[in-house]
Amino acid sequence: MNKSRPKYMQIIDAAVIAIAENGYHQAQVSKIAKQAGVADGTIYLYFKNKEDILISLFKEKMGSYIEEIDKLIAGKQTSTEKLLMMIEAHFDLLSKDHHLAIVTQLELRQSNKDLRMKINEILKGYLKVIDKILIEGKEKGEFSSNLDVRLARQMVFGTIDETVTSWVMNEEKYDLKALAPPVHQLLINGFGGR
Repeated sequence: MNKSRPKYMQIIDAAVIAIAENGYHQAQVSKIAKQAGVADGTIYLYFKNKEDILISLFKEKMGSYIEEIDKLIAGKQTSTEKLLMMIEAHFDLLSKDHHLAIVTQLELRQSNKDLRMKINEILKGYLKVIDKILIEGKEKGEFSSNLDVRLARQMVFGTIDETVTSWVMNEEKYDLKALAPPVHQLLINGFGGR
C-alpha cells in the first residue's frame, strides 16, 4: 500500500494517541483502528502488526522532525546557534504534542530488545544531525579542538532526552521550551564553547 495515502498517516496519528492513553502493551490494534476511525482489517493493509505500527510512527515523526531541523538550522551561521535551534525545536515539538511526548519518552523504552534495535536505527538520522553540528563547531573553533564528538553527541542527546522525560514524568507542569536556553548553555560550556 502507498504509505503517502491519507489513511496511513491517519493510522499513525491514531496510534500515537492510543499508545499514549493505553500504553503500548494495552493498545491493541482494534483500539488503534477505532481511534483512526477505520476497520481493524484496514490496519493490516498498511502495517504487518502493532510492532510495525510503533516503528513506523517513530520513523514518520522522527523523519518529519529531522526535515524541520534541517530547515531551521540551514540559515544559521554558527554551530552554537544551530544547536540552540535544535534543542528549542525538540522541546517545542514535544511540548505541543502531549501524546507523542508520552510515546517517545515512556512507551518506546518499554519495548523488547529487537524493537529497541529497530528504533535505534531510526534514531541514527537524528544523531547524525548532532554530529554534523558538533564537527562543524569543532572545525570552526567554536568548540574545543579536543572535543570528543561521540561523547559530546551522547551528552547532547542524553541531556535533551532526560530533560523531556523528567518533564513528562512531572506531568508537564512547567514550560519545557523555556529550558532550551539553559540546557544549551550547559552543553556549550561543556564543549569549551565561546
